[in-house]
Amino acid sequence: MTLLVVAFIAGLLTILAPCVLPLLPIIVGRSVDGQDKYKPLIVSGSLAVSIVLFTLLLKASTVFINIPQSTWSYISGGIIIFFGLITVFPGVWEKNALKFKFSNKSNQILGKSAQKKGFWGDVLVGASLGPVFSSCSPTYFLILATVLPQSFAKGILYLAVYALGVSVMLLAIAFIGQKLVKKLSGFADPKGKFKKTLGIIFLVVGIAIFTGFDKKVETAILESGFYDVTGLEQRLLTTPVEDKIEVEGVMNLNKEDQMKMNKSAWYPQYEELVNPSGFVNSEPFKLADIVGKKVVLLDFWTYSCINCQRTLPYMRAWYEKYKDQGLEIVAIHTPEFAFEKLHDNVVKAAEDFGLTYPIVQDNDYATWRAYGNQFWPRKYLIDVDGYIIYDHIGEGGYAETEKSIQKALKELHDREDLSGEIDTSISKVEADTSQAGSPETYFGSARNKNLGNGISGKSGLFTYELSDSFLADKLYLGGEWLLEKEFATTKQAGDKIVFKYNADKVFIVAEADDSIELEIRRDGELVTDNAGKEIINSTVNVKDSKLYNLIDEKNGASEHVLEITVKKSGVRIYTFTFG
Repeated sequence: MTLLVVAFIAGLLTILAPCVLPLLPIIVGRSVDGQDKYKPLIVSGSLAVSIVLFTLLLKASTVFINIPQSTWSYISGGIIIFFGLITVFPGVWEKNALKFKFSNKSNQILGKSAQKKGFWGDVLVGASLGPVFSSCSPTYFLILATVLPQSFAKGILYLAVYALGVSVMLLAIAFIGQKLVKKLSGFADPKGKFKKTLGIIFLVVGIAIFTGFDKKVETAILESGFYDVTGLEQRLLTTPVEDKIEVEGVMNLNKEDQMKMNKSAWYPQYEELVNPSGFVNSEPFKLADIVGKKVVLLDFWTYSCINCQRTLPYMRAWYEKYKDQGLEIVAIHTPEFAFEKLHDNVVKAAEDFGLTYPIVQDNDYATWRAYGNQFWPRKYLIDVDGYIIYDHIGEGGYAETEKSIQKALKELHDREDLSGEIDTSISKVEADTSQAGSPETYFGSARNKNLGNGISGKSGLFTYELSDSFLADKLYLGGEWLLEKEFATTKQAGDKIVFKYNADKVFIVAEADDSIELEIRRDGELVTDNAGKEIINSTVNVKDSKLYNLIDEKNGASEHVLEITVKKSGVRIYTFTFG
């Protein structure tokens, strides 16, 4: 079978692929919206042209190489949301056109485009989905990655035939839908229920594309095993072909190539480390030095984060268990506070926590931004082909994470024919499972919204007075304090802190130039039985920049009043955290 025929069939099958199914309501809805018999042709044709042009832009220009896939989703989703709003609220455009004083000509063009007979509106809807359709097919990936670089003319031909297959199937579906709508009354009313429903579908699908939720739907469809269109397409690709291109084995794909093609449709590729600030437990390296040889678990964390600390027993256990079986853990240390940027502090924290795997300092948040991360902790699992096949935010999900590691390691062993069996047991780890009802509370003016006495959000030297009653989860200060953006500094001996908490454990992030004692009271009494691990004789000595455990409730989470008295000025306090 020639690749030309396979490309056409692949285009037909793409409409049934899990990554396209969630988008069909948009194509069909726009095509049947109105009585114009050319609507399906315009929408489908625009989509086909968009696929070709989008592919050529990716191959011909370096400008688009580093643009994240999410950017195209934002653009496509935004356009679909726009048309959804116009369909649900047909008078919106006219009102805004008058309000913002658009020219009559532009108002006329855009207004018509948003309505049922708007030619350019149909073009825009079809074209907006081109980037989303891209990479839904192994054949598309093959043309993009191998045929185009070897033969531009053949690549364009195959790409055009693939796009034609997509369009033919869309046209068939759209024309059937249009015929059905014509036989039913009440569907042509621009303010009727049908149009409103159509608009709502546009909004739902647009938001799904914009937020990336459509990818979760695609993955669920694929993993359900209901059908495997991609697998059928791959079987077509492995049949003998007549076309010859000067690349060994391009057309006769082996199992490894098939797996890579399938992954490209469902998973993003890893991002390289960006502008690392330092390395702990290793010499400088790039992820490219490891990916392809090992499975990589990327862990975004920062050492004073209690949520991060509670995951570390699992990280240590997994590293010891799987490091000789092909797992490499790379911890990306992205600091929350300025003191966490210091290399020596990170080294000491690694020693204190018993971490021996590589730690990369990300002081400028460059790698954090490259991955689009917003959370501590967060884990990305990178497989042997460099795809992020698993992503977990926050604590928990340990069994699920370990099973994903085992699955990735098995693929590595099968691929590289490595000796030894993968240990498929789930690690039993003694870890902190405490629960907190109180929120993390910051002392610095940039984020001290829970300040109970005084004005939050202001920096400077302030004198605070304590009352006799305290609200839960509010920070109360007593005495003289210097508030800066990240922290608050005690200015005299006897300064106080009061906080009414509900938690198993209470922690404070603090530092001082010299060792300074803090006296800890719980419900008015010096803390003894419920003292945290850093407490000795009801006091804690603060010096190193780190997290200090003040309270450890023996009977579980409960509500109490914490009172801290500072014995000397000069303590810089960043935050309360609870467990």
